[in-house]
Amino acid sequence: MNANFTAIVQQDGNWWVGWVKEVPGANAQEKSREELLTSLSEALKDILELNAKDALDGVSGQFEEVALPA
Repeated sequence: MNANFTAIVQQDGNWWVGWVKEVPGANAQEKSREELLTSLSEALKDILELNAKDALDGVSGQFEEVALPA
């Protein structure tokens, strides 16, 4: 499933700060806008992978994964 996410970014003095609107905890701070967007993408990927692992850790027995439209 391909999902779209929205980065909220702003310059704060010499720093760029931002977060992913749809995913709590995906945030970053960097010296440039380009570095910030890279860090936000990495944070988003890490959080989504961790959430997926956590969701499957509690599953026992037979199950299926079904893609849902966004």
